[in-house]
Parts: sequence; structure tokens; C-alpha cells
Amino acid sequence: MPLPDIDRRTFVVGGTAAALALGHVTLVPRPAAAAPNEFKEVIKTLLGREPKEGKVTLKLPPIAENGNTVPLTVGVDSPMTANDHVSAIHILAEGNPAPQVCTFRLNPNTGKAEATIRIRLAKSQIVTAVAQMADGSAYIAGAEVKITVGGCGG
Repeated sequence: MPLPDIDRRTFVVGGTAAALALGHVTLVPRPAAAAPNEFKEVIKTLLGREPKEGKVTLKLPPIAENGNTVPLTVGVDSPMTANDHVSAIHILAEGNPAPQVCTFRLNPNTGKAEATIRIRLAKSQIVTAVAQMADGSAYIAGAEVKITVGGCGG
């Protein structure tokens, strides 16, 4: 007996409904943004300590017309020697569904503790950069960006 002719959308919807009905899949609503306490926990989990202000320079436009491509440059004042260098730079956005945007791993051979990237932001918010140093210390800086068109479904 031939199988019925169905389109891909009908197949996916039917398969998802069957999986839900059989209990193989559970849909869990996800918060639209990290709560302030959750955001602090993300930083604490990354570092294991409270970061200090200083050494980190974060450049973002004060207003971005499109949240899909927001230019960001981060730099850390470091000689980048074997004993004194940046080991990681974390970019965090509290208002995004997943606050950890990216992490740059560095070593003394990197030469300069600086990176430029375009990030996606769900809404107007403060973007935070956290630098982990080789000696275990950490530094933090933040910059506010106003978004006119959201990039993460916002």
C-alpha cells in the first residue's frame, strides 16, 4: 500500500505532535532575557570571583538601527607577556535570551588583547565585557546600546 502524499510541513507538525503526545519531547518555556541575578551568576560561574573595574575598553555605538549586526570592539590594557596576559575576554548581553554572546581565548602570542566583532542584540541593553587575566584577576566594563529593530526576536 503506497504512503499518502504529504508535504514536509505537515510531516514535521505531525511528527512533533506525536512526539509530544508520547512524552518523548517536553516543551519548556525559555525566559526572554536573563534576570539580573542570573546574569551575575553567569559572571560568577565564568570567573569564580567578582571582577574589578578598569583595564577593559568596550566600544559600541550608542544607537544601533538593527540589532542583528551591532559592531563591537573590545580591548584590554595588557603587555601580553608570558607572565602578564589576558587569557580570555567574555562578551555578555543581559537582555538576550542567552546572555553569553562569545568568548575570545588569548595567549601571549596573540600580541594585542583586542577583538572586533558584530553581535546580535535582542533589545536595548547594557553589553558587558569581562577580561580574565593569567594571574586569575578579572576586569569588567559595560556600555549601553539602544536598539531600534531587535535582532533576537525582540
